[in-house]
Amino acid sequence: MTTPKKEPKKVLLRLDPAVHEALAKWAADDLRSINSQIEYALRLALEQVGRKPKRE
Repeated sequence: MTTPKKEPKKVLLRLDPAVHEALAKWAADDLRSINSQIEYALRLALEQVGRKPKRE
């Protein structure tokens, strides 16, 4: 029996245009979507402060 996959949470995010542009360039360099790049950056920040989320 398989466990149903949890749906990702949706968040409205307002960004400074310069921050969005920098994220877009970083995402393109890493071949990721902007959304994936934001999650990647948030995970890095969480790990840096000792609050890494638990994997399921």
